[in-house]
Amino acid sequence: MNLQTFNQLLPDEAKVNLFACCGSGNWVQQFMTQFPYQNERDLAEKATQIWYNQCSESDWLEAFTHHPKIGDLKSLTEKFAGKEQASVAEASTETIKNLAEANRLYEEKFGFIFIVCATGKSAQEMLDLLNDRLENNRRDELAIAMGEQHKITIIRFKKLLSDADWSFLKPSHVTTHVLDTSVGKTGKNICIKLRSEKGTIIAQGRTNADGRIPDLLPPGRFLVPGNYRMHFDTAGYFQQTNQQGFYPEVEITFSVFDQTHYHIPLLINPFGYSTYRGS
Repeated sequence: MNLQTFNQLLPDEAKVNLFACCGSGNWVQQFMTQFPYQNERDLAEKATQIWYNQCSESDWLEAFTHHPKIGDLKSLTEKFAGKEQASVAEASTETIKNLAEANRLYEEKFGFIFIVCATGKSAQEMLDLLNDRLENNRRDELAIAMGEQHKITIIRFKKLLSDADWSFLKPSHVTTHVLDTSVGKTGKNICIKLRSEKGTIIAQGRTNADGRIPDLLPPGRFLVPGNYRMHFDTAGYFQQTNQQGFYPEVEITFSVFDQTHYHIPLLINPFGYSTYRGS
Protein backbone atom coordinates (compact mmCIF):
# COMPACT_ATOMS: atom_id res chain seq x y z
CA MET A 1 0.00 0.00 0.00
CA ASN A 2 1.17 3.53 -0.74
CA LEU A 3 0.05 6.79 0.85
CA GLN A 4 -2.47 7.55 -1.91
CA THR A 5 -4.20 4.23 -1.30
CA PHE A 6 -4.14 4.81 2.45
CA ASN A 7 -5.73 8.25 2.01
CA GLN A 8 -8.59 6.65 0.06
CA LEU A 9 -9.55 4.23 2.84
CA LEU A 10 -12.88 4.64 4.57
CA PRO A 11 -12.43 6.30 8.00
CA ASP A 12 -13.27 3.16 9.97
CA GLU A 13 -10.82 1.09 7.92
CA ALA A 14 -8.11 3.71 8.32
CA LYS A 15 -8.66 3.70 12.11
CA VAL A 16 -8.21 -0.08 12.27
CA ASN A 17 -4.91 0.19 10.41
CA LEU A 18 -3.73 3.05 12.60
CA PHE A 19 -4.65 1.25 15.81
CA ALA A 20 -2.54 -1.70 14.64
CA CYS A 21 0.41 0.73 14.43
CA CYS A 22 -0.18 2.29 17.85
CA GLY A 23 -2.80 1.02 20.29
CA SER A 24 -3.84 4.38 21.73
CA GLY A 25 -7.43 5.41 21.00
CA ASN A 26 -6.68 9.11 21.53
CA TRP A 27 -3.62 8.96 19.26
CA VAL A 28 -5.75 7.41 16.50
CA GLN A 29 -8.53 9.94 17.03
CA GLN A 30 -6.14 12.89 16.89
CA PHE A 31 -4.43 11.40 13.85
CA MET A 32 -7.74 11.10 12.00
CA THR A 33 -8.59 14.78 12.50
CA GLN A 34 -5.91 15.60 9.91
CA PHE A 35 -6.66 12.71 7.56
CA PRO A 36 -5.86 12.50 4.61
CA TYR A 37 -2.16 13.38 4.62
CA GLN A 38 -0.27 15.40 2.02
CA ASN A 39 2.84 13.19 1.92
CA GLU A 40 4.87 10.74 3.98
CA ARG A 41 6.79 13.50 5.76
CA ASP A 42 3.54 15.15 6.81
CA LEU A 43 2.26 11.83 8.15
CA ALA A 44 5.44 11.06 10.12
CA GLU A 45 5.66 14.56 11.59
CA LYS A 46 2.03 14.53 12.72
CA ALA A 47 2.41 11.05 14.23
CA THR A 48 5.36 12.28 16.29
CA GLN A 49 3.77 15.58 17.29
CA ILE A 50 0.54 13.92 18.43
CA TRP A 51 2.34 11.21 20.41
CA TYR A 52 4.59 13.57 22.35
CA ASN A 53 2.46 16.71 22.59
CA GLN A 54 -1.20 15.71 22.43
CA CYS A 55 -1.21 12.41 24.31
CA SER A 56 -1.10 11.94 28.07
CA GLU A 57 0.21 9.22 30.35
CA SER A 58 -3.06 7.29 30.11
CA ASP A 59 -2.74 7.22 26.31
CA TRP A 60 0.83 5.97 26.46
CA LEU A 61 -0.09 3.27 28.97
CA GLU A 62 -3.02 2.19 26.79
CA ALA A 63 -0.66 1.69 23.85
CA PHE A 64 1.68 -0.38 26.03
CA THR A 65 -1.13 -2.83 26.88
CA HIS A 66 -1.31 -3.90 23.23
CA HIS A 67 2.11 -5.57 23.38
CA PRO A 68 2.86 -9.07 24.68
CA LYS A 69 5.15 -9.30 27.68
CA ILE A 70 8.78 -9.72 26.66
CA GLY A 71 9.77 -13.18 27.87
CA ASP A 72 6.28 -14.71 27.60
CA LEU A 73 7.39 -17.48 25.26
CA LYS A 74 3.89 -18.80 24.53
CA SER A 75 2.56 -15.37 23.62
CA LEU A 76 5.59 -14.53 21.50
CA THR A 77 5.42 -17.84 19.63
CA GLU A 78 1.69 -17.57 18.93
CA LYS A 79 1.46 -13.88 18.07
CA PHE A 80 4.88 -12.62 17.10
CA ALA A 81 6.77 -15.45 15.40
CA GLY A 82 8.56 -13.92 12.45
CA LYS A 83 7.60 -10.38 13.48
CA GLU A 84 9.22 -7.68 15.60
CA GLN A 85 10.18 -9.98 18.46
CA ALA A 86 11.07 -13.12 16.52
CA SER A 87 14.61 -13.25 17.91
CA VAL A 88 13.24 -13.99 21.40
CA ALA A 89 11.97 -17.37 20.27
CA GLU A 90 15.54 -18.38 19.38
CA ALA A 91 16.70 -17.97 22.97
CA SER A 92 17.45 -20.74 25.43
CA THR A 93 14.87 -21.82 27.99
CA GLU A 94 17.01 -20.28 30.73
CA THR A 95 17.12 -16.92 28.98
CA ILE A 96 13.35 -16.99 28.46
CA LYS A 97 12.83 -17.76 32.14
CA ASN A 98 15.13 -14.90 33.12
CA LEU A 99 13.26 -12.58 30.77
CA ALA A 100 9.95 -13.61 32.26
CA GLU A 101 11.19 -13.01 35.82
CA ALA A 102 12.79 -9.67 34.98
CA ASN A 103 9.62 -8.61 33.18
CA ARG A 104 7.57 -9.57 36.26
CA LEU A 105 9.82 -7.43 38.45
CA TYR A 106 9.62 -4.59 35.94
CA GLU A 107 5.82 -4.57 35.81
CA GLU A 108 5.64 -4.84 39.59
CA LYS A 109 7.92 -1.81 39.97
CA PHE A 110 6.57 0.48 37.25
CA GLY A 111 2.96 -0.62 36.76
CA PHE A 112 3.30 -1.30 33.02
CA ILE A 113 5.05 -3.91 30.90
CA PHE A 114 8.56 -3.57 29.49
CA ILE A 115 8.47 -1.89 26.07
CA VAL A 116 11.44 -2.16 23.75
CA CYS A 117 11.88 -1.93 19.99
CA ALA A 118 13.08 -5.51 19.62
CA THR A 119 13.96 -5.44 15.92
CA GLY A 120 17.44 -6.86 15.41
CA LYS A 121 17.99 -7.57 19.12
CA SER A 122 18.61 -11.01 20.57
CA ALA A 123 16.81 -12.21 23.69
CA GLN A 124 20.02 -11.80 25.70
CA GLU A 125 20.39 -8.20 24.51
CA MET A 126 16.82 -7.47 25.56
CA LEU A 127 17.42 -9.11 28.93
CA ASP A 128 20.45 -6.86 29.45
CA LEU A 129 18.37 -3.81 28.51
CA LEU A 130 15.57 -4.88 30.84
CA ASN A 131 17.95 -5.30 33.77
CA ASP A 132 19.49 -1.89 33.03
CA ARG A 133 16.13 -0.18 32.94
CA LEU A 134 14.97 -1.81 36.16
CA GLU A 135 17.36 0.59 37.89
CA ASN A 136 15.49 3.68 36.62
CA ASN A 137 12.73 5.60 38.37
CA ARG A 138 9.19 5.52 36.98
CA ARG A 139 9.30 9.01 35.43
CA ASP A 140 12.43 8.25 33.42
CA GLU A 141 11.23 4.79 32.48
CA LEU A 142 7.93 6.11 31.15
CA ALA A 143 9.84 8.57 28.92
CA ILE A 144 12.07 5.77 27.60
CA ALA A 145 9.09 3.48 26.97
CA MET A 146 7.33 6.27 25.05
CA GLY A 147 10.31 6.51 22.74
CA GLU A 148 10.46 2.76 22.24
CA GLN A 149 6.74 2.68 21.45
CA HIS A 150 7.20 5.39 18.85
CA LYS A 151 10.05 3.46 17.20
CA ILE A 152 7.68 0.49 16.93
CA THR A 153 4.93 2.73 15.51
CA ILE A 154 7.24 3.99 12.74
CA ILE A 155 8.31 0.43 11.90
CA ARG A 156 4.67 -0.59 11.61
CA PHE A 157 3.90 2.44 9.44
CA LYS A 158 6.66 1.36 7.09
CA LYS A 159 5.19 -2.15 6.91
CA LEU A 160 1.66 -0.84 6.42
CA LEU A 161 2.76 1.61 3.70
CA SER A 162 5.46 -0.57 2.20
CA ASP A 163 5.22 1.20 -1.17
CA ALA A 164 5.56 4.68 0.35
CA ASP A 165 8.71 6.80 0.15
CA TRP A 166 10.39 6.84 3.58
CA SER A 167 13.83 7.91 2.37
CA PHE A 168 13.57 11.25 4.23
CA LEU A 169 13.26 9.50 7.60
CA LYS A 170 16.67 9.30 9.26
CA PRO A 171 17.29 6.72 12.03
CA SER A 172 18.06 9.03 14.96
CA HIS A 173 18.78 12.71 15.62
CA VAL A 174 21.54 11.63 18.03
CA THR A 175 23.77 8.57 17.64
CA THR A 176 26.87 7.27 19.40
CA HIS A 177 29.64 4.71 19.23
CA VAL A 178 32.44 3.54 21.52
CA LEU A 179 35.96 2.48 20.53
CA ASP A 180 38.41 0.90 22.97
CA THR A 181 41.70 2.43 21.82
CA SER A 182 43.76 0.20 24.13
CA VAL A 183 42.92 -2.88 22.06
CA GLY A 184 41.68 -1.29 18.84
CA LYS A 185 38.22 -2.85 19.15
CA THR A 186 34.67 -1.58 19.38
CA GLY A 187 33.16 -1.14 22.82
CA LYS A 188 30.15 -3.43 22.65
CA ASN A 189 27.37 -4.07 25.16
CA ILE A 190 27.85 -0.75 27.00
CA CYS A 191 24.84 0.80 28.69
CA ILE A 192 24.33 4.41 27.52
CA LYS A 193 21.78 6.93 28.74
CA LEU A 194 20.83 10.19 27.04
CA ARG A 195 19.76 12.78 29.62
CA SER A 196 18.35 16.28 29.53
CA GLU A 197 20.36 19.06 31.16
CA LYS A 198 18.25 18.55 34.31
CA GLY A 199 19.15 14.87 34.39
CA THR A 200 15.92 13.30 33.12
CA ILE A 201 16.60 10.22 31.00
CA ILE A 202 15.31 10.69 27.46
CA ALA A 203 16.55 7.48 25.88
CA GLN A 204 18.61 4.45 26.86
CA GLY A 205 20.26 1.55 25.08
CA ARG A 206 23.30 -0.70 24.76
CA THR A 207 25.96 -0.61 22.08
CA ASN A 208 25.74 -3.36 19.48
CA ALA A 209 28.52 -5.61 18.16
CA ASP A 210 29.89 -2.60 16.22
CA GLY A 211 29.99 -0.50 19.40
CA ARG A 212 27.13 1.66 18.13
CA ILE A 213 23.59 2.72 19.05
CA PRO A 214 22.18 3.91 15.73
CA ASP A 215 18.57 4.19 16.94
CA LEU A 216 18.82 5.95 20.29
CA LEU A 217 15.89 8.23 19.39
CA PRO A 218 12.88 7.34 17.22
CA PRO A 219 13.09 8.39 13.56
CA GLY A 220 11.69 11.88 13.12
CA ARG A 221 11.98 12.92 16.75
CA PHE A 222 14.23 15.95 17.19
CA LEU A 223 15.62 17.28 20.44
CA VAL A 224 14.89 20.93 21.14
CA PRO A 225 18.00 23.15 21.16
CA GLY A 226 19.81 23.04 24.46
CA ASN A 227 22.36 21.08 26.47
CA TYR A 228 22.25 17.30 26.91
CA ARG A 229 24.32 14.63 28.60
CA MET A 230 25.43 11.24 27.31
CA HIS A 231 26.27 8.83 30.13
CA PHE A 232 28.45 5.74 29.48
CA ASP A 233 28.68 2.84 31.95
CA THR A 234 32.40 2.22 31.47
CA ALA A 235 32.71 0.25 34.71
CA GLY A 236 30.44 -2.45 33.30
CA TYR A 237 32.45 -2.54 30.08
CA PHE A 238 35.81 -2.87 31.83
CA GLN A 239 34.40 -5.66 33.99
CA GLN A 240 33.18 -7.53 30.89
CA THR A 241 36.59 -7.23 29.23
CA ASN A 242 38.60 -8.06 32.36
CA GLN A 243 40.28 -4.67 32.47
CA GLN A 244 40.94 -2.50 35.48
CA GLY A 245 39.59 0.88 34.45
CA PHE A 246 40.29 4.17 36.18
CA TYR A 247 37.00 5.78 35.05
CA PRO A 248 33.89 3.87 36.21
CA GLU A 249 31.66 6.18 34.19
CA VAL A 250 31.98 8.85 31.54
CA GLU A 251 29.50 11.66 30.95
CA ILE A 252 29.74 13.89 27.89
CA THR A 253 27.83 17.17 27.90
CA PHE A 254 27.02 18.55 24.46
CA SER A 255 24.82 21.19 22.85
CA VAL A 256 22.12 20.70 20.24
CA PHE A 257 21.55 23.70 17.97
CA ASP A 258 19.29 22.43 15.19
CA GLN A 259 17.87 19.33 13.48
CA THR A 260 21.13 18.23 11.86
CA HIS A 261 22.60 14.87 12.86
CA TYR A 262 24.62 14.74 16.10
CA HIS A 263 27.07 11.87 16.57
CA ILE A 264 28.69 11.62 20.02
CA PRO A 265 31.55 9.08 19.99
CA LEU A 266 33.63 7.95 22.95
CA LEU A 267 37.23 6.79 22.61
CA ILE A 268 38.09 4.94 25.81
CA ASN A 269 41.02 3.12 27.38
CA PRO A 270 41.56 2.10 31.02
CA PHE A 271 43.28 5.38 31.91
CA GLY A 272 41.85 7.98 29.56
CA TYR A 273 39.08 8.97 27.18
CA SER A 274 38.26 11.55 24.53
CA THR A 275 35.37 12.62 22.34
CA TYR A 276 34.51 14.83 19.37
CA ARG A 277 31.52 15.63 17.18
CA GLY A 278 31.40 12.83 14.66
CA SER A 279 29.43 12.38 11.47
